[in-house]
Amino acid sequence: IIMNKSINIFVLNWNGLGVIDECLSSLKKISYHNTKIILIDNGSEDNSVTFISKKYPKVKVLELKQNFGFAEGNNMGFKSIDKADYSIFINNDTIVDSGFVEPLINTLEADKKIMQVSPKIFYNHQKDTIWYAGGKVNLSFGYIRHRGIRKKDSQIFSIPSETDYATGCCICMRSNDFDEIGRFDNSFPMYCEDVDLSLRFKDFGGKVYYVPDSKIWHKVSFSIGGEFSINKWKRKVLGKLKLIIKHLNPLMVLLAFPLLILFIIIELTLNLFIHRFR
Repeated sequence: IIMNKSINIFVLNWNGLGVIDECLSSLKKISYHNTKIILIDNGSEDNSVTFISKKYPKVKVLELKQNFGFAEGNNMGFKSIDKADYSIFINNDTIVDSGFVEPLINTLEADKKIMQVSPKIFYNHQKDTIWYAGGKVNLSFGYIRHRGIRKKDSQIFSIPSETDYATGCCICMRSNDFDEIGRFDNSFPMYCEDVDLSLRFKDFGGKVYYVPDSKIWHKVSFSIGGEFSINKWKRKVLGKLKLIIKHLNPLMVLLAFPLLILFIIIELTLNLFIHRFR
């Protein structure tokens, strides 16, 4: 176990007063000690900064004047502080297992070709139900999906494995790798900047890994109205379109478009149905 490597843990916050206490309280109890927690506040208007400064004086708070979004907010936080050996970016609506850091760092230390890792992520309201156990991407079909989503945890999800993308909900990288790849692409509206980053690492010859020994729990999409909100669906569609245009050649984009429209319609129908009967 590597315990001497320095780690910056970046927590992006926007109006997260309802969730940030549990998140920071769990981060305070982690067993890996050579860490610094940096709270990046994206122009919150709910007094969460005042609350954090009073209750968690050791947390470094970077106050941004407005909401710069996921990609640029995290980039600004990363650039605002001396680089650690490793950087972890984590959502403010998560609760971490006290030992979640070590398996991530050990995986990166064991293989220099592994450039990104993400933990096993559960739904917070259903502690044994998977939200993320790796991810699958097929841009030709407009298909991006978490492996294991909404399934009960089982042995099949306990095997470390290479994966198509690491989720931005909790992602760990060597700080130099993140810097050299060009950080998050801030032109993404909110979704798919994590998939874009993983695809760029893969193009660079890197590997992306799912690390099930690291565990966290997620209050899904707290900041934008929940898992099935129309706002979330809209942002995901825009992100997916941008991802396809950026990473597929123009001819493949034309071929992929009809399938993408079909997936968009199916997703919208499901979201509207779930929204209506919740």
